Amino acid sequence: MLMPSIFGENLFDDLMSGFPFGNWRGDLVSGGFMKTDIRDTDQGYELDIEMPGFKKEDIRAELKDGYLTVEAQTTSDRDEKDDKGRYIRRERYSGSCQRRFFVGREVTQEDIRAKFDNGILKLTVPKKEALPKKEEERYIAIEG
Repeated sequence: MLMPSIFGENLFDDLMSGFPFGNWRGDLVSGGFMKTDIRDTDQGYELDIEMPGFKKEDIRAELKDGYLTVEAQTTSDRDEKDDKGRYIRRERYSGSCQRRFFVGREVTQEDIRAKFDNGILKLTVPKKEALPKKEEERYIAIEG
């Protein structure tokens, strides 16, 4: 008998738990993809992002306007046949997920270190002080 969970985040979590792409809301982050641990060290921040089932070639990291974006795409085909070559099951999965982190406009692409090992993407982002804004001299031209 299916009983609703009183400890889950949502009454329908148990009812929709068999969906293949994360939970029923389509939230891949809480469904097991890209769960992230962030450590604050003296030198910077260390991010450990869980990416099970992905290969290094599936992952892309980009820094733009102070935001570090990590995204991954994968496609898999899994076919099983019996002795006569008829399909018993054919499954395909194609999906993508993405996370964004604000790391500051002072951080450059060369500052960030990345390593992918055993399904975990490890990123090291240094701490950089925000540069004080330099006030521009704004003069009004006086004619005459």
